[in-house]
Formats: sequence, structure tokens, C-alpha cells
Amino acid sequence: MFDLTNLEICSATAEHAEGVSAVILDSLRTTNAKDYTPDTIERIAQNFSPLHVRALLNKRDVVVALLGARVVGTASLDGETVRTVFVAPDVQSRGVGRRLMHELERRARARGIAKLSVPSSITAELFYTKLGFATVRDSYHGTERTIIMERRL
Repeated sequence: MFDLTNLEICSATAEHAEGVSAVILDSLRTTNAKDYTPDTIERIAQNFSPLHVRALLNKRDVVVALLGARVVGTASLDGETVRTVFVAPDVQSRGVGRRLMHELERRARARGIAKLSVPSSITAELFYTKLGFATVRDSYHGTERTIIMERRL
């Protein structure tokens, strides 16, 4: 059991890329695997190697959740869109994702953004609903269903 009282949310740096990649891949292959085919999971996973994560750091506002030096969660803001919200499976449902989302919302408000959207996986739909996001529409990429959700800030 982890003590999350020392959880730190901060901007991601290149030094976090391997940890971010590991959290995303572990979460995809563990948590998201309940709702998607193995082929879909592996297709998505190809986008989150440490090299790909480093590239994202230059394109998005990426935050990490740290327990000591360990990355246990990540999320990013791409304009008005929340992307790549992932929490390590062993600390899910303990408030890490909520803390990451609160930080992205704080950053969005500071930039004058009034509404956020998120392309949610089936797995995360309930999480976003609990945070006040509402479903706008479904989107499909082959057999991969993505739920487009929005929330006013």
C-alpha cells in the first residue's frame, strides 16, 4: 500500500519520459485491456515509447504525479483538449487521476480556457463523468471507440 500524502504533481521533463512511458503502457495493457482488443491496445501502445513521450513534451503541457522519484501518473493539455491521462494500475482509484485533472484545469483557467474536452476511452468514461464531463459524441478509429466528453470550467 502506498502513502499518497506525499504525492507531487509537477510539469514533466525529459527525465520523466521513461517513467511516463512505463505508466501509460502498464495502464493500457492492464486496465484498458478490459475494454479493447489486444490489437487495439498494441496499436495505441506504439505511440508511447520513451522517444514518443519526449516528443510530446515539446507539443503539450504534460504533468506527472510523483511518489518520490517514481512516476505514478501523467496527463497532458493540448490546447483545450485533455490527453493521455494514465495512472499506474497499483495506485488507481486513490485520487491520483483526480489530482492530475485538477492541475490541468488550473492551468487551463490560467490561460483563459473556458471549456475542456477529452477523448475518453471506454475505461475512463465513468472517471470523467464523476469530474463533471458530459458525453458529446462517440468517435471510432476502426474498432476503437472513443467517447468525446466536455466540461465548462
